[in-house]
Amino acid sequence: MKKIYFDYAATTPVDREIIEKIKPFMGEKFGNPSSMHSFGQEALFAVDNAREKVAEFLDCNEREVVFTSSATQANNIAILGTLKKIKNPHVITSSFEHKAVLEPLKESGVEATYLPVYKEGVVRVEDLEKAVKENTVLVSLGYVNSEVGTIQPIGEIGTMIKNLNKQRERKIVYHTDAVQAVNYLPCKVNDLGVDILTLSGHKIYGPKGAGVLFVRENTQISPIFYGASQERKLNPGTENVFAIAGLGFALENIGKYNWEKVKKMRDRIIDVVLSDINGAKLNGSREKRIPNNANITFPGTEGESLMIALDTEGVAVSTGSACASKTLSPSGVLLSMGLSHEDAHSSLRISLGRYTTEEEVDYFLEKLPPIVDRLRKIAGK
Repeated sequence: MKKIYFDYAATTPVDREIIEKIKPFMGEKFGNPSSMHSFGQEALFAVDNAREKVAEFLDCNEREVVFTSSATQANNIAILGTLKKIKNPHVITSSFEHKAVLEPLKESGVEATYLPVYKEGVVRVEDLEKAVKENTVLVSLGYVNSEVGTIQPIGEIGTMIKNLNKQRERKIVYHTDAVQAVNYLPCKVNDLGVDILTLSGHKIYGPKGAGVLFVRENTQISPIFYGASQERKLNPGTENVFAIAGLGFALENIGKYNWEKVKKMRDRIIDVVLSDINGAKLNGSREKRIPNNANITFPGTEGESLMIALDTEGVAVSTGSACASKTLSPSGVLLSMGLSHEDAHSSLRISLGRYTTEEEVDYFLEKLPPIVDRLRKIAGK
């Protein structure tokens, strides 16, 4: 049976070249980067080398780069660390952020404004400007939504916040989760105007277990974990050397891939599905969207059943964010965009990647219509 992977938004396979480069750090180069002897210094060199690559990619200082175990951990540090020592803070975010942003805000109990994202799945700058209060201390917005792939006006918002901060005694800290953006969009932090940015290695063909927290110099942020002094005391503990090294190599490869080819395959999927499957609807803006993502509603089906049926044919897709896939609730992202519970339950996320082929797209488009047809007949009964 074929095995076709159309869930690159959940995770990516590790680049084969990167696997070879990081193997030594799982074997003979096993030292602790905090150790002063040669074994430790060898590991430290790998971490420092990766930090240099991150700084080059983000166009920032190396001392502004903190390594974490994941983007989720980085988001938690960014949000909870920024809010920790502030009385009565107000935060602005959107109604369809990743749970790694929404859950820390919920647990913190702070006052928060959740901006609407409308049918297009895009935040409006004027809504954010109206939401700013005297006690607003943090704006946290994802660069690209993880489920529908829509791109937010991060740079435009950065310019607006910079202008607002000129008139304010207490500056607004601006954070973006750039996990889904890194492969496809410019991420130079000065151009975006962000104070904090987070990203993940396993979404860019690096290994799982490493994330990045960029914190602009002089941005006030407190530790939420305690231990030794690694990573500016924001993530104390022994660094995951092989994963960090792999993340650095992965960032070095950004820009080498032909995303235009991926976009053409994605567009073909959208065009054929919307043409050949009655009632199918694309969720979110088609134009303001990264090139590998198609999130489509198939009315009259149940998303989980559709996903399982495709899996039995060897095609892996998802019903939404992998981090939320174990809940039975409809996608909060799709509900926030105005979809009904029924339509949200009837949607699939199809995300292509570097290794996707035309033959795989052909196979998917051959198998999908009869599956939708069969499931609709069952639902009708």
